[in-house]
Amino acid sequence: MCRHLAFLGEPATLGELLLRPPHSLERQSWEPRSQASGVVNADGFGVGWWAEDDPVPARYRRSGPIWGDLSFRDLARVVRTRALLAAVRGATLPGADGEAAAAPFAADRWLFSHNGAVPGWPGSLAAVAATLPARDLLALAAGTDSALVWALVLRRLRAGDAPEQALADTVREVAEAAPGARLNLLLTDGSTITATTWGDSLWYLTGPDRTVVASEPYDADPRWQAVPDHSVLTASRSGVALSPLKEPSP
Repeated sequence: MCRHLAFLGEPATLGELLLRPPHSLERQSWEPRSQASGVVNADGFGVGWWAEDDPVPARYRRSGPIWGDLSFRDLARVVRTRALLAAVRGATLPGADGEAAAAPFAADRWLFSHNGAVPGWPGSLAAVAATLPARDLLALAAGTDSALVWALVLRRLRAGDAPEQALADTVREVAEAAPGARLNLLLTDGSTITATTWGDSLWYLTGPDRTVVASEPYDADPRWQAVPDHSVLTASRSGVALSPLKEPSP
């Protein structure tokens, strides 16, 4: 499992968004409040963000816990952005992929994170993986369920699907192949945020200076709103829309 967060808004430092709040993403790495599975998220972390006038997001990822990275704390003090996606990771299965397995995954203008787990991995998704071209399988960032889910989403995005359709169809495809999968997906291109709830918590906050979508509220602001399970969320700086996610076919 993991905890993740996406932000759009007026320029803010990485530290303001990820380290300083009373229940920050950093704190959620060792004390999550509403996580469906697992008690710590110490198997890596990452943040991707957009610099001014650069359409391609930068990333900083590590294989260890966020609380142990002093270099990131210094970086987060000074780097400012109008958009980011960050995650702290609790690995589904121990592995040797290191920081390559840490979200956010990236391609083209997109950043992506998966909060959840696929039961029976990798066998449960063997037939789904076989639908991908060999070049896509060879290009997987890591040998994890999250990396394969990202490849399925990316294939749909590159085929022209809207972000909410790409996430919804991927959730249904994976949930049909692996019943009981937890599939909270988070996607941003720096202008919009798209997310799903499928088995774990998700919240959003909107205000005059920001839109935030996160696994858990990072403070006690009363504007935080819970997203119902089995939903698709689309957000921009101007607002948030929710729609139900259909169950996979029997």
